[in-house]
Amino acid sequence: MQDTLMQQGIDLMLFGMGSVCVFLTLLVIATGIMSSVIGRFFPEAVAPLVPSRASAQSSVNDPKLVAIIQAAIDKHRK
Repeated sequence: MQDTLMQQGIDLMLFGMGSVCVFLTLLVIATGIMSSVIGRFFPEAVAPLVPSRASAQSSVNDPKLVAIIQAAIDKHRK
């Protein structure tokens, strides 16, 4: 019980930092376990991303859209 004030401060610091380190390690482990459980039992359905060529071609050939784009370019260049 004859420890100096500096020794007590270092002991308290090491105990506090050790507690935080252990807590954060357990938190990372628990988050990883929860993530794997959710991924295993509730898989996310992924829809295939297939762009439709018909909609892309129709928007390029739309004269109203071409006029709007041309007007925006002309306004930007002035």
